[in-house]
Amino acid sequence: MRVVIICSVRGGTPQEVSNYVLKMEGEGNQVYFPPRDTPQDDPTGLTICLRMCQQIRLADEVHIFYYPESQGVHFDMGCAFALGKKWKLINNPNDSPGKSYIKVIKETQS
Repeated sequence: MRVVIICSVRGGTPQEVSNYVLKMEGEGNQVYFPPRDTPQDDPTGLTICLRMCQQIRLADEVHIFYYPESQGVHFDMGCAFALGKKWKLINNPNDSPGKSYIKVIKETQS
């Protein structure tokens, strides 16, 4: 299975995410992991966004480590949602009452 990980890159990637990628690859999955696979030397961010959308388009599934502070996570989630990709939330972030991205992911995940 081809999986794209959506996670924060600029703020650093927690070991939890790296461990998850290793587990998925150990199970025979092809994993696109942005901190490792997307060059970050892009002065505007456009090339990064285009590359992520391309990888999401090619993916069978999108696995999300949601961080509310990350702008990139929100952009990538929008691409996955617009493309109708099968997705799932991997971490368990705190949620607040009312509308939230976390609730949208949980309501629509496979």
